[in-house]
Amino acid sequence: MRAPPRIVVRDLAKTFREAAREVPAVDDVSFEVGDKEFVAIVGPSGCGKSTILNMIGGLVAPSVGSIAIDGRPVEGVPPNVGYVFQRDTVFPWRTVRRNIALGLEYRGVRGPEQQRRVAAAISMAGLDGFEDAFPATLSGGMRQRVSLVRTLVVEPEILLMDEPFGALDLHTKLELHAELLRLWGEKRQTVVFITHDLSEAITLADRIIVMTRRPGRIKMIYDVKLTRPRDVIRLREADEYLRAYGEIWHVLGEEFAREKAP
Repeated sequence: MRAPPRIVVRDLAKTFREAAREVPAVDDVSFEVGDKEFVAIVGPSGCGKSTILNMIGGLVAPSVGSIAIDGRPVEGVPPNVGYVFQRDTVFPWRTVRRNIALGLEYRGVRGPEQQRRVAAAISMAGLDGFEDAFPATLSGGMRQRVSLVRTLVVEPEILLMDEPFGALDLHTKLELHAELLRLWGEKRQTVVFITHDLSEAITLADRIIVMTRRPGRIKMIYDVKLTRPRDVIRLREADEYLRAYGEIWHVLGEEFAREKAP
C-alpha cells in the first residue's frame, strides 16, 4: 500500500499587488511530494519557483488554492520544516559552533544534548577544526555548509531549499552536491529544492517539476531514473542523465523562446 504524500499542493495561485497593479506569480499549480522524496523545481527566472516554496513553508499565503503537510493545512510556519535560503544566513558575530547551535537554542535544546548534536553536525559537515572560526574567515562553500547543517541539526522531517548553491563556483557546487546527497542519504528527509540549474536538478532529484514562464504553471513533471547512490561527477556521462537533460531542456527551451518572443 502506497504511503500518503507528505506535501499536497492543490490549485495553487498567488498574485502580488505592486502599486496600482496586480502581478500574477503562479497559477493553477498542483503536485504532491512523497515521504522521503527529493523533488526539484526548475523554470525560467521569475516563474514563481521561490514563491511556491515560500507558500509551502508558510512564509507567504496563497491567493487561491491549498497546501497540506501530513494532511494538515499550512497556516503559518510548520514546526517540522527546515529552510535553507538562497544566500548563506550565518550570523557574522557568531562562531561556526554558535551559528549551528542557533536553531537548537530556539527550541530549548541546551547543555550536553546541544553540545552533542552540534559536535555531530560539525563532524558530519567536515567542519572539524573550524568550530571557533567566524564566518568572515570562511569560504562561501563553508558558510553554506554551516547554513545547511544548522538546519539539519534540528532534525526537520521536511527540508525546503531555495537555490542554496546558486552563488557558488562549479567546483564548490559539486562538492556540496555530494555532501547534500550523503547527508540526505543518512536521514532521508522529504526535500523540495528550487534551482535554475538543470544539471543540479537531475543530479539531486527523484522528480523534477518544470515550470512555464510567469505566471508559473506546471508544464512537465519528469521522473529521474538515475540510480542511487549517485556519483556527482560520473553520472554526467550516464545515458539516463543525457536523456533527461535533453528532454527537459527541450521543454525549458520552449519557455525561453516564448520569453524572448516579441
